[in-house]
This record gives sequence, structure tokens and C-alpha cells, in this order.
Amino acid sequence: MTDANLFQLGYGLATGAQEEDKQGDSPITAVCDVLNEDRHDHFIREGDSIYAGNHVIIEVVNGHGLDDEQRIQNAFRKIIEVCGATLLHIHTHKFSPQGVSGVAVLSESHISVHTWPEIGYGAFDVFMCGDAKPWLAVDVLKEAFGTHDVRTKSLRRGEGLITEVVAA
Repeated sequence: MTDANLFQLGYGLATGAQEEDKQGDSPITAVCDVLNEDRHDHFIREGDSIYAGNHVIIEVVNGHGLDDEQRIQNAFRKIIEVCGATLLHIHTHKFSPQGVSGVAVLSESHISVHTWPEIGYGAFDVFMCGDAKPWLAVDVLKEAFGTHDVRTKSLRRGEGLITEVVAA
């Protein structure tokens, strides 16, 4: 493969992730690190719970403009602003004869979408960690696609994985 092809696949990029692989922390050390309140890892700490993030599944029903790539990208940007997240990259793809799929990669995780404009339906995932507020995306999507019929489900990602304080 050429260097350009490797770059497109993400190989050979210096992201810092390689250094994490070399640290060799034991699982117990890693858990202790997560429990450290001073750590800037985007884990959410609520009472005794520590979890990775909030994932909101949002279904836009009877929506308009779900075939418009620019409109979807603008909705992503508005969600990111309103929810208090940090954009790293947006990529969308327009299908023929209709439909759009896309993802916004965030420091706090991601937003993704698949649309079926012929039936006015858009399936959005908004997963955010840290202080970001993904549930605020609902009103943004109602406005962006001209509908009040927006259905949601949510879950805490990684809940229950860290259940007790482990002594260092």
C-alpha cells in the first residue's frame, strides 16, 4: 500500500495511543487510576457510580430534510455546541437515490446517524462522556428536522464495571 492509502486507513498516525499500550499497567493499577478524582479521563462520577458515558438513542420520526448532508452536518455542529462537546472530525456520505450516513468523532465520543428520508426517519446515536450533556441533542434534532416526534432511549455505558474502591 502507498503511504497515502495507509494514512486514509489511519495506520502510522502518531496519536499517542501507542504509548498507552506500552505502559503495561495491571488491571488493578488501571482501576485505581480510574478511581483517582484528579484524573482527566472523561469518566462520569455520580455518587458511588463511575461509568464511561451517557448514550442517547434518538429516533427522528416524520422528519424533513433527512436527505440533506449539509443540514445533517449543521445539526451535528449545533448538537456539539449545545451539549458542550469537542469536535474532532465529521464525515458524512450521501447515498443514491436517498439517505445519509455520518459520524462526528468527538473528544467525548461520537454522534452517528443513518437516515431513511423516504419515510421521514433518522436514527441518531449521541454518546458522550465527561461533562457533556447528550440529552440536549433532542431539542436540536426536533428543530433541525421540523418534527416533534422524537423518541429516545438512554443508557450509561460501562456502568457496573467499576464497583468498589481497590486499595493501591
